[in-house]
Amino acid sequence: MRIPCRASMTGCLVLSQFVFLQAKAVDPPRLTAVTVKPAIHADHMRPHIEFLAGPNLKGRGDAEAKQEAREYIIDQMIAAQLKPLFLKTPAGVLPSIQPSTESSNPLSAVDACVQLIPDASDANGIEATLGHNVGFWLEGSDSRLAKEFVIVSAHYDHLGVREGQIFTGADDNASGVAMVLEVARQLASSDTKPKRSVAFVAFDLEERLLWGSRWFAAHPPWPLHRIKLLITADMIGRSLGNLPLPTVFAMGSEHARELKVALDQVGTPVGLEVCRLGTDLIGTRSDYGPFRDRSIPYLFFSTGEHPDYHTPQDTPEKIDYDKAAGIASLILNLTRYVADSDRAPVWIDAIPGDLDEPRALNRISTLLLETEKERSLTNTQRFLITNVRNRTQRILKNQWMTPDDRIWLIRTSQLLLLSVFWIKSWFRCRVFAQDTECRHILSPEISPTNLAMSGVLGRIHWQDVNSPIRRPSQVTGTNPDAPRIESRC
Repeated sequence: MRIPCRASMTGCLVLSQFVFLQAKAVDPPRLTAVTVKPAIHADHMRPHIEFLAGPNLKGRGDAEAKQEAREYIIDQMIAAQLKPLFLKTPAGVLPSIQPSTESSNPLSAVDACVQLIPDASDANGIEATLGHNVGFWLEGSDSRLAKEFVIVSAHYDHLGVREGQIFTGADDNASGVAMVLEVARQLASSDTKPKRSVAFVAFDLEERLLWGSRWFAAHPPWPLHRIKLLITADMIGRSLGNLPLPTVFAMGSEHARELKVALDQVGTPVGLEVCRLGTDLIGTRSDYGPFRDRSIPYLFFSTGEHPDYHTPQDTPEKIDYDKAAGIASLILNLTRYVADSDRAPVWIDAIPGDLDEPRALNRISTLLLETEKERSLTNTQRFLITNVRNRTQRILKNQWMTPDDRIWLIRTSQLLLLSVFWIKSWFRCRVFAQDTECRHILSPEISPTNLAMSGVLGRIHWQDVNSPIRRPSQVTGTNPDAPRIESRC
């Protein structure tokens, strides 16, 4: 674009500098990292993870095991004096009542904390139940803001028993559920309640194409505009590729400027590093997808995938409990900060990523090359990783990213994740090809490389119910986005 210059030479220089900067993604100013003492500790997280990922729950995959997991979550929430989320009055609003411990009919309140996810009707027209979301809430203390909600969530389902082996799912996602339980306990026991209301939701069927969160987003207990922030966590107890990284990746702040400020303001628990990434670097990986597709501000926290992802080796003894507790403490502080802020996060279209992104990829690629002998990298992998390290070094040296750099960053991140970190998961998914998600996403002609190169990961939107992967059980007749409400109340 040509801009006529009729001002003084100084004015031209200033204008040209302004245009130059607008064409670059410049790292925005950030506050100096402040460390804070974590409010949630390892001993708080450990019992939840050990129970949910214990052998008795058999990987939280079948109906009986998931019911036991739900009962555990419900017991913890009731003990914290929280209210069931799906209880309705004739007016269709959440009543200000105490939980089942003070109800004349305890079972009604317990039932009202579960949202049924229906399956298709059988030949007799009887509708089966596919899954169950669990929800509780803490009423806000401010009369003006209490009708607005911050949601803290995680999925509680996992893969169950396959070929005689229990997929216990300690990191995926007992660690996330433990976070929800501890954030709920801390906020409920606080003398000062948050101004906005806070909902605590354990989603079912995340492992089946995010069906639980899709159903919740399509059939919320209140109008969607009242949700000011969704926070979800998936796998917060390990490290990406088992690399020595004290890092949690935070995604979603690119869609709300207030969330970038919040991440800077709340401080970082001692021993933890927070790395902001654009969600487009990884695509749709967890329950934030249905909310993102409805332009609801969100934050997704994860420490990344590791060699034990979706294997029977994802066990409680491998969890870094101090790290998981630090992340839970960070989410607790963020929840409180946003719930108490006068200005709620406001959705915006994605803005250019900041230098946290190339900084993270540079650190990851450098560590991969330093631990090359332990990983038996192929020549192709080594070439890719070296290229990532060198180009991110150039970006960091220049202290800005061009639009072309950002596009390269997105595609390279997906290719790196698939070819280095997800390759075992891809072959494992092919082994369990009886699963709907594997059968439809990974057809025989699709390889990890061309999947990444085609950019599929960055373009999946689970709201598209007309796609071939519209139902986990491959039956028709139930649309997760249909205008209906279904709950056990």
